[in-house]
Amino acid sequence: MISALYAVLGALLLIKFSFDVVRLRMQYHVAYGDGGFSELQSAIRIHGNAVEYIPIALILLLFMEMNGAATWMVHLCGLMLVAGRLMHYYGFYHRLFRWRRSAMSATWCALLLMVLANLWYMPWELVFSLH
Repeated sequence: MISALYAVLGALLLIKFSFDVVRLRMQYHVAYGDGGFSELQSAIRIHGNAVEYIPIALILLLFMEMNGAATWMVHLCGLMLVAGRLMHYYGFYHRLFRWRRSAMSATWCALLLMVLANLWYMPWELVFSLH
């Protein structure tokens, strides 16, 4: 299963982003919220944004693969997703708006391609089966 590779990469990103939040909470002694620290605010949003996009993207990627999409297409969507999340991290951390904009474009393009691929490869005869 190709999508398992991207699930692992997505999980590693989420773990890294989570560790960043925990590390900064410990560093600044902040149990709740962001304590007004911009570095912690950024880490929280980087993690939150990844949590908002990675799970649904991985579900779509898995269904796309299960529905019989071409291997190259699964890799293309998975790579765009991971690249988009890494670019978002870098752009948010370094306050580079163009990187963040490109990151969101990559993420949204990957999501849109996965939606379209799932609609294209979906076994419609089974969806509308009356059995």
